[in-house]
Amino acid sequence: MQLQDKTMNGSGAKAAAMAAPGPDASRSGMLRTVSWVVAVVVMALLVALPWVAPYFYIFIATEVLILGLLAASFNLVFGYTGMLSFGHAAFFGIGSYAVAMLLQAFQWPLLLCLLAAVVVATLLALIIGFFCVRLNEVYFAMLTLAFGMMVFSVAHQWRSVTNGSDGIAGFTVTSFGLGLDIQLGNPSVYYHVVLAMVVIAAAVLYLICRSSFGLILRAIRQNPERVAFCGVNVRAYRLAAFTVAGAFAGLAGGLMAPFLRIASPELLHWSMSAEPVLMTILGGSGYFLGPFVGAGMFVLLETWITSMTQAWMLVLGIILAFMVMFFRRGLLGTILDWIRERK
Repeated sequence: MQLQDKTMNGSGAKAAAMAAPGPDASRSGMLRTVSWVVAVVVMALLVALPWVAPYFYIFIATEVLILGLLAASFNLVFGYTGMLSFGHAAFFGIGSYAVAMLLQAFQWPLLLCLLAAVVVATLLALIIGFFCVRLNEVYFAMLTLAFGMMVFSVAHQWRSVTNGSDGIAGFTVTSFGLGLDIQLGNPSVYYHVVLAMVVIAAAVLYLICRSSFGLILRAIRQNPERVAFCGVNVRAYRLAAFTVAGAFAGLAGGLMAPFLRIASPELLHWSMSAEPVLMTILGGSGYFLGPFVGAGMFVLLETWITSMTQAWMLVLGIILAFMVMFFRRGLLGTILDWIRERK
């Protein structure tokens, strides 16, 4: 009986030890709680920004949100699937042109124009991706660059439709849609609209990245040959990722047109395609929020440096080179790695 009691007591102690959370689990739970608290605080600050900040910072925040969505869409192709695209601005620009044309010709509600921008960008991404995903690595990158330059040339030369280098301007946003009476001409109101659209789009994109589809994309990035041996159609998944990324880029471009009050060929230029690449690398391509952090860094650095010197490109280039060399995993990735090491 004593032996049985000791055995039962020992088993109970082991069970209690197994049931009790370990230090790693406690720290992980605490880190998760802190992350949620930080997210809620940041969201509250973003919502309250127009009420506490002047218009200049509202414009900056609006640009950061739109470019952050553009960079996040690019990260689906680059960070999750492992494909480096140099033509991502084609979908961003075509979404901007779609909204500008519809607003100028038909005065459609903004929400309907944004849906049209997503559809047009999705179709363009599907067509371009059909040819590009057949190639890998640098050949894929060069082909996307070639298609991006083609789209830019069409927008620049087809003056009867796109108004050439002058772009499409002079349109007004009359209503948002859904029967909502929103004064979109007010920068504060439009900022809140952009914030709501970006948050919804980011949530959908996050669910896509966390789904089984996103897990297969990560596996393709790590070892496409092994994934193909498992019976997965790698090319089809790459095409799907490329198309979905193009759809979200088109939404970002559709939000940019009313913000800039113009849709110009510069939004389609290959140099515009470099911006989401830089933003994603600066923030951290291996993390979902990395592109948004990188977009904030890029816009703030550009705004700050241009206000101080005319040689802003030189100074910005030096800072970006320093960031890329010493923050290999991006700013967000480096901070998270440092936190894990401290644990």
